[in-house]
Amino acid sequence: MSVHTKPADLLKHRAHIAMCPPHFFEVSYSINPFMEPTRWEQDPLAYQTEATHQWNQLADVLARLGVKVELLQPHPGVPDLVFTANAAIVLNKKVLMARFKHPERQAEEPFFKAFFQMLKTRGLIEEIADLPPSIHQEGAGDCVWDPARQMFWAGYGPRSDMGAASFVSEFFGKKVVPLKLQTAQFYHLDVSMAPLTGGELVYFPGAFSAASVAQIREHVAEQDLIEASLEDASQLCVNAVNIEKDIVMAPCSDRLRGQLEDRGYCVHQVPLGEFWKSGGAAFCLTLRLDRFSSDFSHQDSSKAKLQVVQTV
Repeated sequence: MSVHTKPADLLKHRAHIAMCPPHFFEVSYSINPFMEPTRWEQDPLAYQTEATHQWNQLADVLARLGVKVELLQPHPGVPDLVFTANAAIVLNKKVLMARFKHPERQAEEPFFKAFFQMLKTRGLIEEIADLPPSIHQEGAGDCVWDPARQMFWAGYGPRSDMGAASFVSEFFGKKVVPLKLQTAQFYHLDVSMAPLTGGELVYFPGAFSAASVAQIREHVAEQDLIEASLEDASQLCVNAVNIEKDIVMAPCSDRLRGQLEDRGYCVHQVPLGEFWKSGGAAFCLTLRLDRFSSDFSHQDSSKAKLQVVQTV
């Protein structure tokens, strides 16, 4: 696996992504319907070995696609640290730290914070902020940047609070559309929705309230909506990494792959079944550090305007 590059090569990279090796990954508790600790206990060594193999495959695919990977040091006792998408929301070199709902994941917060502090000392991040203690919001896993529409989609319900949307909008100065997630299975927005660079949006309607589906349809033209089946959504295929016209995802149905290829995307399928056991896949295992809005500049990046669309 080759995930490190020399500074002189940085301009050649198409994306800059944070990942955490799965040295201590395991399913030792249950906070979503995918997680079954007793199943993992049947053969933990084999499962962990396979998880490492699958993570390496994902990292290698990303490296071949020209991605610069920034590695977060793994730590024992925080098995879900591998899901870096939940660390924070990152845009325009600004970081809004996640605040986890469950105590099991709250232990990850200081490790993520130290990681971003390190990136700040290197000049890769300019500002790091925290949410109020009473507000839960689980990073990019529940707040996905839509590059085509230059706005955030924000999931709330199972893990994140609806009230977090106003803080996201105020901090980044960008429009935020809150969407209510109505099932325990589709507990984060990133397992339910994937905005693509061409303006298309892959989503599973069954994850959302009727009002939220209406919000999605209000913002996205019918021809740009790609509805994932329950089977594809349940296999976490919607949890995909999109880099320009490349999409890296868990193995999906021929139907979904065909819909993406018909729109000019190149689909790279990576087996991620061990991480499925914890409720995560390709997007969950990555965090984009190089998201920039079209109007970004160092001079005005601190200016913010509150834009929140209310839904129920």
